[in-house]
Amino acid sequence: MTTFESMGLSPAILKALQSMGFEEPSPIQKRTIPLILEGRDLIGQAQTGTGKTAAFGVPIVERLDHRSRRVQALVLAPTRELAIQVSEEITKIGKFAGVKVVPIYGGQSYDRQIRALEHGAQVVIGTPGRVMDHIRRGTLKLDHVKMMVLDEADEMLDMGFIEDVEFILQNVPEERQTMLFSATVPDPIAKLSRRYLTDPIHVNISPERLTVPLIDQVYYEVREYEKLDALTRILDMEGADRTIIFCRTKKRVDELTEGLQARGYTAEAIHGDLNQVQRNRVMKRFKDGGSEILVATDVAARGLDIEHVSHVINYDLPQDTESYVHRIGRTGRAGRTGTAISLIHPKEFRQLRQMERVLHTRLQRRPLPTMADVAEKQREALKERLADEIQRGVLPAYQELVMQLAEEYDSVDIAAAAIRLMVDKGRDTAQDTEFGETGAEPGMVRMFLNLGRMDRVTPADIVRGLAEGAGIQGSVIGLIDIYDRFTFVEMPKDAVKKVLQNVGSIVIRGKSVNLEPARPR
Repeated sequence: MTTFESMGLSPAILKALQSMGFEEPSPIQKRTIPLILEGRDLIGQAQTGTGKTAAFGVPIVERLDHRSRRVQALVLAPTRELAIQVSEEITKIGKFAGVKVVPIYGGQSYDRQIRALEHGAQVVIGTPGRVMDHIRRGTLKLDHVKMMVLDEADEMLDMGFIEDVEFILQNVPEERQTMLFSATVPDPIAKLSRRYLTDPIHVNISPERLTVPLIDQVYYEVREYEKLDALTRILDMEGADRTIIFCRTKKRVDELTEGLQARGYTAEAIHGDLNQVQRNRVMKRFKDGGSEILVATDVAARGLDIEHVSHVINYDLPQDTESYVHRIGRTGRAGRTGTAISLIHPKEFRQLRQMERVLHTRLQRRPLPTMADVAEKQREALKERLADEIQRGVLPAYQELVMQLAEEYDSVDIAAAAIRLMVDKGRDTAQDTEFGETGAEPGMVRMFLNLGRMDRVTPADIVRGLAEGAGIQGSVIGLIDIYDRFTFVEMPKDAVKKVLQNVGSIVIRGKSVNLEPARPR
């Protein structure tokens, strides 16, 4: 089995890949990274969304002379958006190696780009037109370039950049390594490769096709700071029986599992740090219904045979489309329908569109459910339970009790009171059921706050922030439980309403916060 470790990569790069959530190489990475490390010219034929940026980014960072601040690698991309994306990814790969990456593209001032180049750039990523301009101005020196990448070459051809690309290739030293990546290789691209590449190896990766048409694929646009909040609302709306949630890293899995458990969900974590006994224990609980949610990394979930998974949720998008296919294929098995949900940050829309092109499908966009939506969903579920109970037949003793009460009270009031007793489960009804059962002291509502010890918050910070931001009296705030990444705060229902109305104005230790009624453990 090919791993990043077996490729002989430096510790700095392995550490960066781990922090990025790359557990193992994608097919294009497995086949191209060793060849590029050997110095071979290469034609990589692969769809966008297969992990090809890391396929050339990893060996570029590995082969750099880190003592030199001169431009040693040049990557050409057809669009400004792709240039920025490639620049961000190579910057992450070179994070612990101190690599200096500079993107240059149209629409950004020349002065800013010239200053960045003057300060020293080892890797330059740019669009053909802007790179050509800098060459002509003398502000981009390419005489020390030893690695050259043409990314999405067929798209550069379609956009009329081939002449610009040839001009740039003629201004790069002949003694260089050249890599061409393209989804297709039409004649002009083949001709370009014959002219400018030396004995290239052709690597062709055919993406897997989506073969699970019964899966309902949807996505929600979510900012990073609101992900957990959004996830819990989605879970409450979906009413899933058995859910697998995927994260990119082991640390992320542990953090999410802890957050879900704190909010009252029965969630279990599974990743590479668990031994076989622990894995078996986690899987048995999940299969037996002892836990409703399994939070996993890609590698940890591979090979798991789990039936009746109703939902798969991508808390983090995977690095390539094949991983997405593997993930969502865990639902909708044996002819059943399933739902695959992805939480998408605005920066990931380009990756999403590329993924859709590869899979020849469109994910349905849905608006994030509000707290009112969740409350309505819970009321509908309660109605269904009551209807089912009526269909089963009501016991005569209960019917007789209702008839006795009906002599003094309205039948609607009797039914409403019975429901309230059922929902409150015998608790003091001073707690307003408008916020549901939150696990607070009688008469109070327990609120979830997305700051904790790691944000260095103190009870005084919380009281001050809520009092100033929501206009409530600090004295009404009850029990405060601070955990590493979140906090529980109890307060009366009237104070809660003010807090929720003014949540956008609440700032604690300089940070905007999210608050919502908690779920009981």
